[in-house]
Amino acid sequence: MKILQICNKFPYPPKDGGVIATYNMLKGFYITGHAVTIATINTSKHYTDKASLPFEIGQMANYYDMYKYTNPHVFGALWNLLFSNKPYTATRFMSKKFKKVLDEIFISNTFDIIQIEGLYMCQYIPYIRKYSNAPIAYRAHNIEFEIWERLWKKTKNPIKKAYFFSVAKRVARFEKSYINVYDILVPITQRDLNKYKELGNTKPSFVAPTGVFVKDYQSKPFSGDISLFHIGGLDWAPNQYGLLWFVKNCWEDIRKLHPHISFKIAGRNAPKWFVKKMSAPGVEFVGEVESSRDFMTNHAIMVVPLLAGGGMRIKIVEGLAYGKVIISTSVGAEGISAQHEKEIYIANTTEQFVAGITELINNSELFRSIEKNAITFVHQTYDNNKIIQELIDFYQQHVPRN
Repeated sequence: MKILQICNKFPYPPKDGGVIATYNMLKGFYITGHAVTIATINTSKHYTDKASLPFEIGQMANYYDMYKYTNPHVFGALWNLLFSNKPYTATRFMSKKFKKVLDEIFISNTFDIIQIEGLYMCQYIPYIRKYSNAPIAYRAHNIEFEIWERLWKKTKNPIKKAYFFSVAKRVARFEKSYINVYDILVPITQRDLNKYKELGNTKPSFVAPTGVFVKDYQSKPFSGDISLFHIGGLDWAPNQYGLLWFVKNCWEDIRKLHPHISFKIAGRNAPKWFVKKMSAPGVEFVGEVESSRDFMTNHAIMVVPLLAGGGMRIKIVEGLAYGKVIISTSVGAEGISAQHEKEIYIANTTEQFVAGITELINNSELFRSIEKNAITFVHQTYDNNKIIQELIDFYQQHVPRN
């Protein structure tokens, strides 16, 4: 098949959830013998020099990109709030220059399927319709407005609360306006598919979670001193708020019970104010790491204290693939069918996090059981080669025959 993927970030290097989701799909299409073209906004925040791509990455697709400054700033958000009815997060990805990139692609190419990666690139669907009759699949990475609704409900600061409320309303209106505008819906979790059906989706749909290439994940039982860790995009508000909550509400009690334990926090693009907040005794802000694999495998228990979010946490799937013991909120583990105390440990309150971490430290039998079960679970549920082939089979059922 000839596949066009339309992205709001360059799909390499795979260092945050959205990019990993797009890159793993691209790599899967390539491995299974399909011809892929990438049309992407190359953002100021996640810029990649196309000319410096590793050879094997360059071979995977024909890449068409356009640089755009997309960094959020206060004045831009304020202007949007006063003079636009669209969400600020959407307007940052709309560009006349990107339409010219699409023009260039469609002049000399036809496709069997066009896959839109994420909500904010759905804005280009009406434009794409003018130049292509190929079915358009919307790969929904999450239910976007739910993230903002949850932030609004969890935030206590009245100014931020009012802002999150406004954004949640705008994103909800924007997201619902694209229901059934696509031809095929490809959510990454069954929960998200159920939600889209509630919102009125009537188009053919297929759940394609973000998987991993299981052969790339070598794991062995953890040995060494127990330490806690978190890894994720630290420019993402839900990660920030979750970690702030954990350090403020859980960490002191954990340290009282386990005075020698440490908590390492890794991630890119952390704002200065956030780094300052991560300064409690025993908490170490590491920042961006060269190898997420080395960071994960060198520490014992992965902490995911997410209070808001959507879709699925790809870092949890990666952690499970490495056989990591993970303690997460229900929101953090949402969309991932791992079971409490079998492949993952679920905690939603201060008391549950403190008790759960203590149990994982003291109960070696439970710790080893979760390590082993996590690996088996990923191999059975998130093998990307299997996911891609099933998606391709589904697409072929909906591609018009010549």
